[in-house]
Amino acid sequence: MFVKKKKNRSGSTSIVVCSKNKGIYKEHFTVGVSSDESEIAQLVTQGHDWIRKQEELSHPMLDLFCEESNQRDEELILTEQFLANISNILFNGTDLILNRVFDRIGFNSIQDDVFRKLVLSRLSYPASKAATVEYLKNHFDEDLNLSRIYRYLDKLGDKQHQKIQRISVEHTQEVLGGSIGVMFYDVTTLYFETDREDDLRKTGFSKEGRHSNPQIILGLLVSLDGYPLAYCVHEGNKYEGHTMLPVVEAFVKEYGLDEFIVVADSGLMNNANIEELERLGYKYVIGAKLKTEKVSIRKYILDQPKKDRQMFEVDKGKGRRLLVGYTDDRAKKDAYNRDKGVRRLEKAYRRGSLTKENINKRGYNKFLDINSNIEVAINYDKIAQDAAWDGLKGYLTNTTIPTDQVYAAYHNLWNVERAFRIAKSKIEIRPMFHFNRKRIEAHICVCFVALKVYKELERILKLAEIGLSVDKVLAMAKTITTIQIKLPINKKIISKTLVMKRHKIIAPLFEEEFWGTH
Repeated sequence: MFVKKKKNRSGSTSIVVCSKNKGIYKEHFTVGVSSDESEIAQLVTQGHDWIRKQEELSHPMLDLFCEESNQRDEELILTEQFLANISNILFNGTDLILNRVFDRIGFNSIQDDVFRKLVLSRLSYPASKAATVEYLKNHFDEDLNLSRIYRYLDKLGDKQHQKIQRISVEHTQEVLGGSIGVMFYDVTTLYFETDREDDLRKTGFSKEGRHSNPQIILGLLVSLDGYPLAYCVHEGNKYEGHTMLPVVEAFVKEYGLDEFIVVADSGLMNNANIEELERLGYKYVIGAKLKTEKVSIRKYILDQPKKDRQMFEVDKGKGRRLLVGYTDDRAKKDAYNRDKGVRRLEKAYRRGSLTKENINKRGYNKFLDINSNIEVAINYDKIAQDAAWDGLKGYLTNTTIPTDQVYAAYHNLWNVERAFRIAKSKIEIRPMFHFNRKRIEAHICVCFVALKVYKELERILKLAEIGLSVDKVLAMAKTITTIQIKLPINKKIISKTLVMKRHKIIAPLFEEEFWGTH
């Protein structure tokens, strides 16, 4: 409180005790009114005396109110000053996590900022290279020139690719306790949004149904649990069976592997490939084509009683073992799929749309025949013969491991299939818009590294028992921001990541201690 002189219209002066809160004056006590200067001075003295007495006798709540009011004013001023010094706000939650994983694997030994940004962007914002530039500018205030990206893709050649693969393999060996053990191989097709073909991009049988688009074949070699080991790129019209042996042989030679088993699907194998695997001394487990076995073996297989989840073995000589298993679930699935295909053929037959062009032996068209009058008909004897094989699955191996381990090894092929799904749906490896072979191979190399980072983060989340998928963690991390504050006096910039209550489940991923223990 303080004493205030207030001029009146009559010319006299009022002496008033006042206080001020948020710019508003409040009158508490009028000491007196006078026009005489000496009396006014006495009244002012009396006003100060009144304030002192009030302070001595005042209720504590009054002091508290005044103090709180002043604190609120000071708080507003400090907050406004703080906000005025914020120089940047970054939506970088995903990058903070992915950078840690990227470094943990060892990819930080490749000291190229463009490489890091391209890999992490495939996981946090998979898009074209031009869209990636916009993303980096809008989210991280980073100017990465598009031409610089293309120059980097052009130089990402064999040496860089070999270094990247070695880093990935050495980390995988460490994770698996020092040895690879089992390797799984499969292929997929990647299409291009164009009609033009060249030496690499060719039209062929597309696993994605894009038969009119040029494509390439991508072969992928992974370890147990789906960690990517190596990849290869081939022409879009190349026979899949010719893609596996070169990449496996090169990988084994590069890393000096001794004890390992190659696992692959039957579609990648023919007799020449099997003989070459054996010539190289490789152990294998592959899907067997039971219906193409010699007559005596086919008869023996069909003569065996079908018991759910039972397997039996046929010795094919030369160290080859043919294992045949049967399950009721597989039998139901085989029958359902065949009946569905036959119904489609019957519908087409009634409509008159079955022609000789349908006789391509693919899918359920294998049940079609053409007679001497060039008329197409459905062969129901073939359908009955096919039904005899319902529920049967064969596995060919030259190993001596127990039957259950052969079964488990083959059915771990889903690791490759899942890796392809991640690459296509999460990393968006396709469609591709590059037309230069170097850039196509560089794009695949970037996606290969992104897949490795994805799998390592998945492993870390499992070890830490966080209980969320990689996709959910990254989606949640996108809502985490970092503010940068420029201190006005010493000009330093301080960064603070804002992890809120709703981020509690993934909060450990932003703590230094977490990465020292996982």
